[in-house]
Amino acid sequence: MLPSRVLEVLAELAPANNDRELDVSRGGPLVWLDDAEKVGRTKQANRLAAIGALHREERPLRRGWGFLVGRTEIDGKLRKIRVPLLSQPVRLERGLLGYRVVPAGDIEITPLIADRTLAAALEAAPGLAGPGWLEATGSKAWLWSAAEATGLPVDAHATGRRAPDDRVVLVSEPALFVVRDVFGAGLADSLRSWAGRELAGTALASIYDTCGESEKDRTEVVSPLPLSEAQAEVVRRVRTAPITVVSGAPGNGKSHTVVAAALEVVHRGGSVLVATQSPHAAEVLAGLLERYPGPVPVLFGDAARRESLVAELTAGFGDGATESELRADADRVRRALARVREMRSTLKAALEIELRAAELPEWQPLLPGLTADVPGAFRDGVDLERAAARLDRGGLARWWTLRRMGSPERVRDALAAATAQRAAAHLAATGGTDLEPQWAALHEAENALAQAIGDAMRRSARSERRWDRSARRCAAELAAALRAGRNRRRELLATIEAGPLTRALPLWIGTVADVEDLLPAAPGMFDLVVLDEASHVDQVRAAPVLARARRALVVGDPRQLRFVSFVSDVDVVEVLARHEADERLDVRRMSAYDVAAGAAPATWLAEHHRSVPHLIGFSARRFYGDKLDILTRTPAGENTGAIDVLHTPDEVEAVLAAVEKEAASGTRGIGVISPFRAQADALEAALVEAYPVERIEELGLRVGTVHAFQGSEAEVVIVSLGLAPGDPPARRRFAADPNLFNVMVTRARRKLVVATALTKPGGLIGEFFAYAQAGPTARDPSPPAPAGWAADLATELARLDVPTRPAYGVGRWTIDLCLGPAESPIGVLCGPHPDGPDAHLARRRALTLAGWQLRDVFASRWHGDPRRAALELAGGVATCSPPLPGDTAD
Repeated sequence: MLPSRVLEVLAELAPANNDRELDVSRGGPLVWLDDAEKVGRTKQANRLAAIGALHREERPLRRGWGFLVGRTEIDGKLRKIRVPLLSQPVRLERGLLGYRVVPAGDIEITPLIADRTLAAALEAAPGLAGPGWLEATGSKAWLWSAAEATGLPVDAHATGRRAPDDRVVLVSEPALFVVRDVFGAGLADSLRSWAGRELAGTALASIYDTCGESEKDRTEVVSPLPLSEAQAEVVRRVRTAPITVVSGAPGNGKSHTVVAAALEVVHRGGSVLVATQSPHAAEVLAGLLERYPGPVPVLFGDAARRESLVAELTAGFGDGATESELRADADRVRRALARVREMRSTLKAALEIELRAAELPEWQPLLPGLTADVPGAFRDGVDLERAAARLDRGGLARWWTLRRMGSPERVRDALAAATAQRAAAHLAATGGTDLEPQWAALHEAENALAQAIGDAMRRSARSERRWDRSARRCAAELAAALRAGRNRRRELLATIEAGPLTRALPLWIGTVADVEDLLPAAPGMFDLVVLDEASHVDQVRAAPVLARARRALVVGDPRQLRFVSFVSDVDVVEVLARHEADERLDVRRMSAYDVAAGAAPATWLAEHHRSVPHLIGFSARRFYGDKLDILTRTPAGENTGAIDVLHTPDEVEAVLAAVEKEAASGTRGIGVISPFRAQADALEAALVEAYPVERIEELGLRVGTVHAFQGSEAEVVIVSLGLAPGDPPARRRFAADPNLFNVMVTRARRKLVVATALTKPGGLIGEFFAYAQAGPTARDPSPPAPAGWAADLATELARLDVPTRPAYGVGRWTIDLCLGPAESPIGVLCGPHPDGPDAHLARRRALTLAGWQLRDVFASRWHGDPRRAALELAGGVATCSPPLPGDTAD
């Protein structure tokens, strides 16, 4: 389907205008300020500070200047008016006598002024909303001009703060208020303008139109981030694939993958735009990127981190790295990579010898016959690997090999037996396999490689080739744009030359709304766009984002919260039929992720790193078909129930008691959530009443709906279901929606508490309560009994009173023996992985990254004597106190 037709259909299905907020006092108290920069510790100010702390990720507090207040008739209805002409997200910073009002985002002129050019001109006023601005000459005239531009019937400047009941007046004073919902702007006109542009070669065209397979770049991924096999595959795909799709459960490393992919594309000379659902999500990704070397992220939307970038750009950058320095960096990376490959090759060779030697007992009875039939295979100096390769090659090489060695029917068996014989002889002569020094050397080499590629990425991002004269000019222009108000910033960004700008600053982060509202409408401006949480993004808002890049990385989870569409089925059917469009443009049912997954294969991230097993187990089975590799399993937490269900007639009171219990035990990072807004508001009011802002901040306490918590996590989560036995079925269906329920029960890292008035619910809620009551032990099957060397070693360790757990499963991997106390276990691998050396290395890497201390304890090192091996291991367990295996960040 042509992009122009797609955009025309989406334009007809898009909301034309944003909802107008006319009463900001609905979200909480409107607190008038005598000084716009500070407020005393009044009861109302304390409440606002507490609300801001409880919702710190959502930034609900706003400071406004110049309020229109009163009542007027709009669309035949008398409406209450409480709306600021200027507003800004803020936070209240505690002082000895009161609070300092600290900016936390953009100053923005009211969206009631529909003329964007006029709004930008008004925002360009000098000193706008600065300290003392309201008292400055000309400020009242500015406010009156802005008030008239709203189209509301404002008839006077008020002399006080009292709102009239029969008209609208302008109160030229500052105030604090709370914003509960932020409405996105309409996109219909914007989408129509995009339809007239040439979009061939963009990610938008690739998703909706037929695109050929790109040539794959299979070069090894070298990243400063530790990556799983699936994550590395994603990084490989984004190099060339028009569309790359990634899916994974909560805590499965999607954000980690986004960071690695963005750094890879930038290091190869490209540019990346990351589009998120919320300003908080943008700041989280920027924080992750700052932990690793690379370019400075440009947060161009309503982001608190933007100020530090402005300061850095204003200060300027010195001379960038020269071409010779970049070549030296590349050479260091090559040498470090060669060292890693060498260490891996050494380890694989040692593991291969162990595997071949283990086959000798099977060949032992056949050796006399094979030696007689194929004597050439057992001669000293025969290169057995070369002989096997010549057999595989066929032709003359195969004929000559068979002629020299003997009976063709038994040559392969003879080669295998001879290989096993040689491997066993090698182990006997060398004293067996001790890989601990090699593992340590590999770990050191991998760290050196990560450091080398990190240094190379850092210098490459500031190189002469990126920072030429035109790039420096564009960076200075960008600094000016980022300092401007939102409407003026839109105009300034549109005038900056895109090529030099994205070459110098190749990594941009903002919300989906910010992308279309602020960035130039330039098709293919970026090499790659990352659409984060794409299952929660509708096609209408995704289309302009995808049009701005040549390739796309679409990240999402269709089993978490999805977007909400207010378009009717009748409208969808009529528009699709009129444009002869297919069902992909059913904007009610198809998210941006759904459409992308229909255009390209999805890479599944299986490894889970967030929650203890009991917390993630229900979702793993119920929503993901047991496709998760839960790497958080440890002996200390495997049999500990992490879910408490509190049956109570008063959920709010029960939640307060649960919060106090966790606070008393020292928990920090507590989330309180409910499926229902009204219940979340009741919980917020109770927590504000119970805790001062200092205590809220100390506890890291948050509260909100499930929708507000998507993408977030907390150490302990307390859920108030908000359901009563007599509630209507529709209300219960909302709380038991699988996507919402999945998000609700997967926010906690360590513990989940559910307060509910229900006693015997059915359906999904009943299943979850039964799961919580059963505890984790009932679902863990007994491990198979160890055999061979592992069994002998376990027997000897038991005689020495060393706690031993055989065949201990962690995700898809098995640790042969888990030794020691539950709080500080040691994982013992009694032989190479049966799938070969590559699998053994992959198992070691995954478990080490999950926090496990591992040891290879092969029989060859102790000449098959389990008692000697057990004595050495017991001594190590007694003297060693390894860290408890832990999880990694998402």
